[in-house]
Amino acid sequence: MKYKEYCLLIFFMGIQLYGQELKNKEKELFFVMPEVLLGKTMEANTGFPETKLQKSFFLSLGNYNRSNNKHWGVGLGYPKTGISFGFTDLGNTEKLGHAYTLIPFVEFGLFKKKTDRWNLNVGFGSSYIDTQFDPDSNPFNKAVTTQINWSFKSFLYYDFFRTGLMDLRLGLGYIHYSNGHTQLPNQGLNSFLLSLSSTIGKEPVISDTKENNQKFEKIRSSQKYLSIRTGIGQNVLSESFNDKKEVYSIAVSAGKIINKTFKFGGGFYYRFYEHYYDYINEDRQLIREQVPFFRDNPYRYATNFGFFASTELFVGHVGIEFDLGLNIHKPFYKIDWQLSQGEFYNNKYFLGELDWYYEVKRTVTSRLGVKYYLINTYKATRNNIFIGANINANLGQADFSELSLGYVYRFNLKEKKKRSF
Repeated sequence: MKYKEYCLLIFFMGIQLYGQELKNKEKELFFVMPEVLLGKTMEANTGFPETKLQKSFFLSLGNYNRSNNKHWGVGLGYPKTGISFGFTDLGNTEKLGHAYTLIPFVEFGLFKKKTDRWNLNVGFGSSYIDTQFDPDSNPFNKAVTTQINWSFKSFLYYDFFRTGLMDLRLGLGYIHYSNGHTQLPNQGLNSFLLSLSSTIGKEPVISDTKENNQKFEKIRSSQKYLSIRTGIGQNVLSESFNDKKEVYSIAVSAGKIINKTFKFGGGFYYRFYEHYYDYINEDRQLIREQVPFFRDNPYRYATNFGFFASTELFVGHVGIEFDLGLNIHKPFYKIDWQLSQGEFYNNKYFLGELDWYYEVKRTVTSRLGVKYYLINTYKATRNNIFIGANINANLGQADFSELSLGYVYRFNLKEKKKRSF
């Protein structure tokens, strides 16, 4: 499994967010947003290279989603969706280099009862970074070790000047780059930025006519679901065991879908880590010294299972998912933590300390990602399949990157009452 597979999947999902259901007669729903950003790349580790002002340029292409066919847009308050292409000078061209970014995004209006000038823009995608950590030539840049990385962008915008075809806006936000624990060191790059941008394209206004309102009739509904997914991911164990190996997973979940747009549920997951299994089977030092009984059943002690709660937002064919869970069984994580959090000092390796932070990360698991569904989720069909790209984490620290394939079965749709918009 190569990084380009993640990038192609993210790109394909972004194109769907940008272009799904766009008809020739609805081209007025299209907008372009050039954006200039200035800010600071934060220190990722002790001795991190000195940085100057970070400078970025993004170009976003998107839709206003006022189409009569996009019923999910009504339920979400007409969010904008699209895809952003970015170029960033990270503030030190020799040691940090440049980032070339592709991020699908969703933008929601805030405080809509009082004003329509505030918006929250959230995006999740990938980046190519041309300068990485090197133990000889670039040893103090422990933030980035791979060329291809995950990217997360979150910005708050305020439209301070408007005309009929253009809005000028100020933004304040955050961008994160990380490889999802597929190679170490991976402290990640975090940047805080201010931006000036312009949304070019006339935003359509929905009329209040009876005929038009009927087209946007909203049905309040609920629908129970059952889902199963399987995935294959990759990670590394530590800087001393820095080769990529697979993580295999399966999960079953159930819950409810509200108004064909919001999914809430919970389930059970099971994972098998090749790194854990090989380390036990090879009878490495920490196994001999701390947990020799792991050798009696290496498969059992290389596994992880637990329960999770799940939320998902449906935007046509695309789902944006966040899971939060509890590890019931992950015995090898004690060894994992000591190896991954340790460091060399005076040519001697000191293991990571088993402190309270270790206890929290051993217990709490999280998962963030995007899915592409074969059938538009708003159609609420009984059977649907999806592919997904995710980052799995111990609390907020990346554990492994994953591609997944899943199936969803929906039970009878229950409609409550109708209301027009």
